Amino acid sequence: MTVDQRPERHDFEYAVLRAVPRVERGECINVGVLLYCRAASFVGVRTHLDEARLLALDPAADAAGVRRALRGVEGVCVGGEQAGQAAGDNPGQRFRWLTAPRSTVVQPGPVHTGLTADPEAELERLVELLVR
Repeated sequence: MTVDQRPERHDFEYAVLRAVPRVERGECINVGVLLYCRAASFVGVRTHLDEARLLALDPAADAAGVRRALRGVEGVCVGGEQAGQAAGDNPGQRFRWLTAPRSTVVQPGPVHTGLTADPEAELERLVELLVR
């Protein structure tokens, strides 16, 4: 395949979502990945909660609460009515809102960048690499 035959690649940003069952301790497990690609107007998330790992950090962790928080993130990514106050925001604004630092049970990690021809496939690759 020559350089001219390669699919066009676009820059993207991503952040790992972390469950922090006891914020004061700072211990966490990776539970998802957020990905934003401006060129594709794409913002997406994939989540996976390993409840056994969460409970190993804190046997009293609220796994149902973590799942609710992850569903909230998923709703913001989808946009529309499910996004609540972010319903009218564009994908970039929703990504920035989701990656803003916070002290909650589900927190975003630092934002990283890369290049991809397929944001959806890249999101799946990152979840397999960083979460599962």
